[in-house]
Amino acid sequence: MGSYVPNTKEQRQEMLKEIGFQTIDDLFAHIPAEVKIQGGLNIPEGKTELEVRRDMENIAAKNQVFKTIFRGAGAYRHFIPATVKSVISKENLLTAYTPYQAEISQGILQSIFEYQTMICDLTGMDISNACVYDGAEASAEGVAMCRDRKRSKALVSATVNPYVLETIKTYCFGNEMEVEVIPEKDGLTDIEYLKEHVDAQTACVLIQHPNYYGNLEEAAEIGEITHGAGAKYVMNVNPISLGVVKTPAEYGADVAVGEGQPLGLSIAFGGPYLGFMAATQKMMRNLPGRIVGQTEDHNGKKGYVLTLQAREQHIRREKASSNICSNQALCALAVGVYLATMGNEGIKKAATLSTSKAHYLSAELAKVGYQTENKGEFFHEFVTVSDVPAAKALAALEEKGILGGFPLNEHRILWCCTEVNTKEEMDAVIQILKEVQ
Repeated sequence: MGSYVPNTKEQRQEMLKEIGFQTIDDLFAHIPAEVKIQGGLNIPEGKTELEVRRDMENIAAKNQVFKTIFRGAGAYRHFIPATVKSVISKENLLTAYTPYQAEISQGILQSIFEYQTMICDLTGMDISNACVYDGAEASAEGVAMCRDRKRSKALVSATVNPYVLETIKTYCFGNEMEVEVIPEKDGLTDIEYLKEHVDAQTACVLIQHPNYYGNLEEAAEIGEITHGAGAKYVMNVNPISLGVVKTPAEYGADVAVGEGQPLGLSIAFGGPYLGFMAATQKMMRNLPGRIVGQTEDHNGKKGYVLTLQAREQHIRREKASSNICSNQALCALAVGVYLATMGNEGIKKAATLSTSKAHYLSAELAKVGYQTENKGEFFHEFVTVSDVPAAKALAALEEKGILGGFPLNEHRILWCCTEVNTKEEMDAVIQILKEVQ
C-alpha cells in the first residue's frame, strides 16, 4: 500500500528534527491525553488499488443507466460535444482551484470572463457573475439581492420548481425576508392575484419561464405589473430555451437566473452543476459572488482580475446580501466550451428540435389516452393526464429500458424531450403505453 502523505518517513523525521522534536507524539505533547484517541481507530485496514477499484465497480453496477430518457423536471439530457470533456479534462484546468491570486491565475480568470460574456449574450443582460453552486441557489441569491431598507417581501410564483421554492424560503427565513407564493391558475402564474398583492413592501417578483410544467408564462405582462409597483423582476430561465424564446432582457427583467446544467454538463447524480446569474447594470453592485473583469497593466498588456472586490467578503459584512465567495470554476469552464462550440445557431437548433419533438410526443400520447394538460404554449416539457396510474405506466416503460416522465401525482406525468430523443424512441413509448391498461 502507498501512503496518502507524499513525504517519506525519512523526510518527515528530518522535518521533525528541524523544529526540535523527535517524534510526532512529541509534537502534540501539549494536547491533554484525555482528548486524544487511545489505540487504533475502529475502521477496516486499507485496501490495495485493485481491491478498491473492484469494490467501486460493484457499487456502480447497482445503478440502472437508461439509454432513453423522457424526464426533465430540472435536469436535462442534451447532446454534449466531445470538445467539452476534452478541454476540461486537461490537468492544468481540471486541478485548478478558485483563483485567489489573479497574477498566477490568468488562464482560469480568462475562462471565467469568457463564460460571463457568453451568459450575458445568452440572457441579454449587462453583467454576469462567475456563477454560484446551482440553479436553486441562484434563484435564492437573486431574491436576496433585490431587498432594500423599505422592501423586504418576495412574491414567488407557485409554478417554479418545488426545490427552487424551498431553497428561496430557506434563504429568506435566514435573512428575515417574507415570501408570499403567487398561486397557480391553469398551469400559469395567477396574474390577478399578483395585481392585488404586489405593493410598496414588495422587493421582487420571481417567476420561472418556461415554468415547472413547461408552460410559457405571460412574462411581459408580469414584468410590467412588477415594475409598476416599483419592485424588481427576477426571471428563472432554461438557458436552452433562449435559443427560441425571448431573453430576460427583452421581457424587462432586472435579474436573470437559472440552472446551467443543460449547457454541457451531464445529468450525473445531481451534480456538480452551476447556477448562472446575470443582471442589469443598475443591479451590478448587488450581484453576489465573484466577478472577473478585464483590465490592462502599466505596459498596456491585457489582464484579468477579480473586480468589484470591496464587497461582502471584505467590508460591511453585516450588511451584505450574500456570504458566497466562491464559484463552480470547472463547471463554468465546461459551459463556456459548450457555448463556444455550439454557437448561436447550435443553441437555436437544440432548442428548436427539443420543442418540435416535445409537441410530436404530446400529440402521439393524446392518441393513446394521455391528454396534454397544457393549454397554452410550452417549450420542451408538458403534463399529461390519464386514467392509467402514473406508476403503472412508468413501470412498464422502465421494464423496456426507458425512463419515462416525472410523476406529479397518481394520474399526472411531466414529460420532457430534448434534441437527443429520436422519433423511434417516442414511437416505442407510444407502443408500450398502448398495452398498459
